Amino acid sequence: MIEATITQVLDDLRAADEITRTFERRYWLSSADFYRLYMQGLLDDGEHTDDFAEWSAYFQVKQDREAVLQTLSEERLRHLISNRGAETISIDPREPALRWAVPA
Repeated sequence: MIEATITQVLDDLRAADEITRTFERRYWLSSADFYRLYMQGLLDDGEHTDDFAEWSAYFQVKQDREAVLQTLSEERLRHLISNRGAETISIDPREPALRWAVPA
């Protein structure tokens, strides 16, 4: 298990998003479409191999952090709903450290 704050997850997500956007602008292709081609082995093994490996890695980080963020958000939502005392839900802006499992 890894312990991190939502801020750390969001920082990782922002960095991965910025890097994947750079590759999308360079190659005029969405990261999702690139990754599909990359995983099928349909891209050349020539002069762009390093770019493709880096793009793929950051796209995977982005997907992982988006999944972690969604999971943590759903957990927080369940907690907020189950602990509400009144008709409305109060959201405390203090940031807890949260744990999540790292995919193998």
